[in-house]
Amino acid sequence: MKKLGYRLLKRYIKAALYLYYGKIEVHGLKNVPEEGPVLFLPNHQNALLDVLLIVVDCKRKPFFLTRSDVFTRPVLKRFFSFLLMIPIYRIRDGRKSLVKNEVIFDQCATLFKDGHAIVMFPEANHNLKRRVRNLSKGFTRILFNAIEKEGTQDIKIVPVGLNYRKAQVFPDEVSLYYGEPILVNDLYTVDDKPTSTVVVKEAVSNQLKWLTTHIEEEDRYDEIHTHLERAGIDFLDPQVANDAQKSLDGLNLNTKENKTAIGPLKLLFTVVNFPVIALWRFWAKPKVWEIEFMSTLRFAFAMISYPVYYLLLLLAVALLFNFTVSLITIVLLFVFNWAYVRLGNT
Repeated sequence: MKKLGYRLLKRYIKAALYLYYGKIEVHGLKNVPEEGPVLFLPNHQNALLDVLLIVVDCKRKPFFLTRSDVFTRPVLKRFFSFLLMIPIYRIRDGRKSLVKNEVIFDQCATLFKDGHAIVMFPEANHNLKRRVRNLSKGFTRILFNAIEKEGTQDIKIVPVGLNYRKAQVFPDEVSLYYGEPILVNDLYTVDDKPTSTVVVKEAVSNQLKWLTTHIEEEDRYDEIHTHLERAGIDFLDPQVANDAQKSLDGLNLNTKENKTAIGPLKLLFTVVNFPVIALWRFWAKPKVWEIEFMSTLRFAFAMISYPVYYLLLLLAVALLFNFTVSLITIVLLFVFNWAYVRLGNT
């Protein structure tokens, strides 16, 4: 029953994601091993959406490591465990909490031994900037622990580049690029962990910097990013975005913002979805505590509120007119919303 529930929820989330995003491109799925231990290592920009986009299309049923503070409430703990989430403790959770990671590392070692896949964010934090941050050595500790304690010899790392057109806004588009598998044992030397750690981190970082847009010059980030935006660079294609940066050196870039007016399509979308949008803007949105969580909470809110909205509207129109008119109304609204999301970035 639990497996059935997981499959149904996964399919519902996948359908919701493909309705929420105007476009989802997935590249390099052939690089994902269909069996055997795998550690997916994506860049991290967009909170829980980063994980969900990988889970629904990666051909595996991965566990994933996530910040421990989301497990504070018993109800949430049971729900997240159902989703195969495993808590990982950070220094901000208190130094005493870090001891609990030893148990988590051993749990991951067992999962790898049994041929499972795990998703972990090697940057150890999230940020909307289009750049690959310094990687934490935490993921290398998990990998080396699995090799030493369980003797697992065939763990593969698959770097994943997540590329959002504009992560915090709606509607948006996203592309995923799965990199070439990295066999951990080829880079691991049991007698020289420090060097092995550096080598593995460098191999992953180098791939991530081509699988997603990476603006290397942090002190010029804003001007370079603005120039790329105004040049109409397609951020869904990281190679195009990264190659475009090579011609920017030495240019005096303009960082003034372009402001656009609200179009008639957006106005109509707001009118026909007013109850949901009003509830989001005045009740749910003010509760967003970090900008990186904006899209995740918006998606979760839409995934719950829209079925309720459609059902209530179906009943209301049926009472005022008849069921046929009610059904036609809901279908037309659904199609319009779908079209709006598809056209939102054109």
